[in-house]
Amino acid sequence: MNQKEVVYVVSDSVGETAEFVVKAVATQFNGGNVEIRRNSYVEDNEDIEDVILLANQSHSIIAYTIVIPSLKDYMDRRAKEEGIIAVDLMNPLMDAFIQKFNKKPSNQPGMMRKLDEDYFRKIEAIEFAVKYDDGRDSRGILRADIVLIGVSRTSKTPLSMYLAHKRLKVANVPLVPEVPPPDELFEVPRNKCVGLIISPDKLNDIRKERLKALGLTSQANYASFERILEELDYAEKIMKRVGCPIINVSNKAIEETANLILDYLKSERS
Repeated sequence: MNQKEVVYVVSDSVGETAEFVVKAVATQFNGGNVEIRRNSYVEDNEDIEDVILLANQSHSIIAYTIVIPSLKDYMDRRAKEEGIIAVDLMNPLMDAFIQKFNKKPSNQPGMMRKLDEDYFRKIEAIEFAVKYDDGRDSRGILRADIVLIGVSRTSKTPLSMYLAHKRLKVANVPLVPEVPPPDELFEVPRNKCVGLIISPDKLNDIRKERLKALGLTSQANYASFERILEELDYAEKIMKRVGCPIINVSNKAIEETANLILDYLKSERS
């Protein structure tokens, strides 16, 4: 191709898929010397007519991804009437899916973008949970959707990651008697904070197992009953000061605790 040919990309969504396919095909013809003009979010027959007129004037090809049946039918009919080459990039595969899976498509534009946005929100939430895990950066407290507080070994980190997969940005803050909690913790709305408590016996068992896994003696102060009682008492005072709801995680699986938090958030928003 000595001069650039024009291809109109038409979609009832963004049109990224169609443009990508056109570019891939164009590279097979003199390195892709094609001008692509994208027409996104076509909603009615008038939008189709605009493209038909332009394509007719420039003797161009139309490549489209239209899932709304009425718009697709109108595009096919008008292109045929005007002698324009209009290529449906999705319908052959859609037909194959219908035949193979014996199901009808939703015919809703923009579904791919919704999936992409959902995916990236999840990744963003996971990165947030990692960055603001274990109180390492108090700036995350005011940016979080939910803040988890509690003593060591109350499942704050695994809960943060589980909730991140639900697209919630979670920061968690350990409560240690010798370390004053960050000022930001007392600026968080109480309905955005959840305290996690656990029975002294259960915590004692968990910490002994943790020390054993690290090859340390179970007699260390970390697992002593006196130390545990001191920490739990301190944590309870902080939670009361914050005024947040408290969940006892003693005999709860991560999923169970997470669902309680999700239910609480839902009730607060309704």
